[in-house]
Amino acid sequence: MTLRPLLACLLAVWLAGCELLPPVPFELPSSRTTSEAAASASGCHADLPSFADDDCLLPEWVAFGLASQRGDRVWRQAMLTRLEGDSTERRLARAVALAWGNPSQWERASELYKADLAAAPVLLQPLLRYWLNELEGRRARAGRLNAAESAQAQSEARRAALEEENADLEKKLEALTAIERSINLRQQADE
Repeated sequence: MTLRPLLACLLAVWLAGCELLPPVPFELPSSRTTSEAAASASGCHADLPSFADDDCLLPEWVAFGLASQRGDRVWRQAMLTRLEGDSTERRLARAVALAWGNPSQWERASELYKADLAAAPVLLQPLLRYWLNELEGRRARAGRLNAAESAQAQSEARRAALEEENADLEKKLEALTAIERSINLRQQADE
C-alpha cells in the first residue's frame, strides 16, 4: 500500500499545477487575427501599408495582405483607387490587392511584383517574394486547368465528330447491303 501516499502527492501537485498555469491559452480567440493583434500591440494602425516605419513594416503589410485576401470586388476597386501613384510602395500595395482579385488581374499583379520587389525594403522582400511565388503557383494551376478544360472540350468535339462519321458510315453500309440484296434477288429471279 505504498502507492497511496505517492498517488495523493501526485494528485496534490497536479491540482496545484493547474492553478499555476496562465489562463490565456484557454481563452476563446477574439475576432481579430494574430497579425492584426500584433499590429495593434505595436501601435501600427495604417490603412495603407508603407515603408516608413521599420517596426510596423511587416505587421502593416501582413494585415493589408489579409485584408486583400478577404476583400471583395468593391473593396478592391476602392483600394486600387486609393493606391494610385508611381511610388514603389503604392505599386507593391496594388500588386497585393490585385493578387487576390480575379484571374485577369493576376498577370498585372505579377508584373508589379517583379518590377518593384527589388526596390522594397530588405526586411519586406521575403514576404513579397513568398506572395509572388504563391501568385505564380495559382496562375500556373489556373493555366493547367484551362488547358485541361480546353483539351477536354476538343476531345468531346472530336468524339462527337467521330460519332457523326460512324452514323454516316452505318447509313452507307445499310444502303450497300440493300443494293447487294437487290442484286442477289435479281440473279435468283433470272435463274
